[in-house]
Amino acid sequence: MAKEDNTDLLLFLRPFSPKIQDLALWLRDFVWDLYPESNELIYDNYNALAFGWSPSGKMGETFCSVAVAGDKYCHFGFYWGSKIADPEKMLLGNGNQYRYLIIREKADLPQEYVKKLMADAYAFSIAKAKDMAKAAKGTTTTRSVVPVKKRPGVVLPKRKTK
Repeated sequence: MAKEDNTDLLLFLRPFSPKIQDLALWLRDFVWDLYPESNELIYDNYNALAFGWSPSGKMGETFCSVAVAGDKYCHFGFYWGSKIADPEKMLLGNGNQYRYLIIREKADLPQEYVKKLMADAYAFSIAKAKDMAKAAKGTTTTRSVVPVKKRPGVVLPKRKTK
């Protein structure tokens, strides 16, 4: 199963503090334990390392994700968070789509509430998905690796000045 397929993710997490690495991996386990047939998509981008889960393996059908950009916290987010009920108004963000929680330590994750949000987000993604019969189940795929990063432990190249 993909939960054990963490070689790339561990490599991408190296620049972050041990505390953030542990927190990000704990959040990952939280999702994998609830949705083992979903597909994990990893994006090691310029501003953040993000990994999310999609029932189909398509990014546009991602239902939840973890993002790490520094050593203070992780985002636990919902790709289509604006489309799911948030009766306790805990989700942050006011864009057209993405909503998230800031998680500084394990106790910050309201697990039972997040499980309900995840169930709604998963149902939304399934309804959006096309031809799930052909979809992979339980895979991990690294989708993007950007060589230059703006994150801890990474030195950006100097820009040319005139």
